[in-house]
Amino acid sequence: MRLGEELNRLARHSAIYGLGGLVSRILATILLPLYTHYLPPNAYGEVEVITATTAVLAVLLQLGIATAFFRFYFDVPTPREKLTVVRTSFWFTMGTSTLGLVLGLVFAVPVSHLLGLGYEPNLVRAGAVGLWAATNFNQITALFRVEQRSVAFAIASVANVVITVAAMVLFVAVLQWGAIGLVVGNFTGTLIVYVALLAYRHQQLGFEFSRSLYRKMQQFGMPLVPSALALWAISFIDRQFIIWYKGAAEVGVYSVAIKIASIISFVMVAFRTAWPAFAYSIQEDRDARRTYSYVLTYLLACVSWMALALGALAPWWVRLLTSRPSYLRAEEGVALLAFAFALYAGYVVLAIGSGRARRTQLNWVVTGAGAIVNIALNFWLVPAYGMVGAAISTLVAYLALFLGMTWYAQSVYHVPYQWRRVATVLGVATALTVAARAPDLPFALSFVLVLLYPAALAALGFYLPAERARLKRLVPSLR
Repeated sequence: MRLGEELNRLARHSAIYGLGGLVSRILATILLPLYTHYLPPNAYGEVEVITATTAVLAVLLQLGIATAFFRFYFDVPTPREKLTVVRTSFWFTMGTSTLGLVLGLVFAVPVSHLLGLGYEPNLVRAGAVGLWAATNFNQITALFRVEQRSVAFAIASVANVVITVAAMVLFVAVLQWGAIGLVVGNFTGTLIVYVALLAYRHQQLGFEFSRSLYRKMQQFGMPLVPSALALWAISFIDRQFIIWYKGAAEVGVYSVAIKIASIISFVMVAFRTAWPAFAYSIQEDRDARRTYSYVLTYLLACVSWMALALGALAPWWVRLLTSRPSYLRAEEGVALLAFAFALYAGYVVLAIGSGRARRTQLNWVVTGAGAIVNIALNFWLVPAYGMVGAAISTLVAYLALFLGMTWYAQSVYHVPYQWRRVATVLGVATALTVAARAPDLPFALSFVLVLLYPAALAALGFYLPAERARLKRLVPSLR
């Protein structure tokens, strides 16, 4: 298949897959003033701590099976063997998530104290139910992804989002349940749609568990668990440092910066959903290497422009999306976090090389190094600089992650990435963000700098002749 056709296929599936994530992020952004109105920073910070904790527990409970599922589904040739992969993965996930639910309900009080939440056992119990629902929902919707049924996946995702948002508005704004209302509302839609999908998929989900297949999947997936935990540490442990050194209110302010910077997730949720099935479905290594190289360049060009828009316009984003003056400091962390998430986008592409080569055993070394950098910097910077120190730590950690995975993935599965173009998109976006933020330019001038990004790339010779020709066909004024 030609490169253009491959990239169009990825873009098409990413766009459809991302519909649910896009609706979710848009609604979450629109509803941010509502949440910040009804929840003071300390309550919002408590929700973030629960979110971070359930994220790491999801990694532990799945033990790498979620990742192995994609690789093994495409490795087996017959529909019957694929069904065995589906059922083995499903029942393993069901068993471990149920164990996690029971433990969360029983030990809610000590866990609440351990997390620095004081006596909030119901918040922990709500998080345990949410963990069970999300883990199983992700596994059952993974079937749509390997079947490349992006429309069906989008329908399930959008239904989840619509029900969830309605529940959160009810519990937070109408019933005023506070932090626990936000947590309960967050898993309500997931739980309802999951039950519906169980009924829809009941014929595929008959009880079958292949021990031999499970052992093979574990051999592939288990080395990824320490790596996933390290990624969690980079993504979430900064909240724990902030709550220890600065309190829950500072976590709440930091969470607003994260929410705004996470607008990049509009692209990344869609891309990460489509990427594994797409990347592994390319049979020929020559085609795969060429496709991967262009995907990295184009993805980073897109997310770097988004990071520029978020960072350069951060003060106005924060004022638009929050209703309390106590949240305004969040703008100090937006640009740092936005570029951190852009680097993570590049890491996601690079990491597929070790998976394709089945050489995932040392992924944890790369991510572990990134986590160590992050933790060390948090110890150093958070006590002095609070949330800004945490944002700097996250950016440096993701840079270490990007560079480390470049070295490792290239050593086991070499891809001719377009490094000059990669450096150009990141460098131009960074320079324009500094130009907008350093002198505190007014909104109009900052917005102009955001719009100049494609022209600045052209001035530095970023576009290839074929790309320039296509742009001239798309934009008549360039002819």
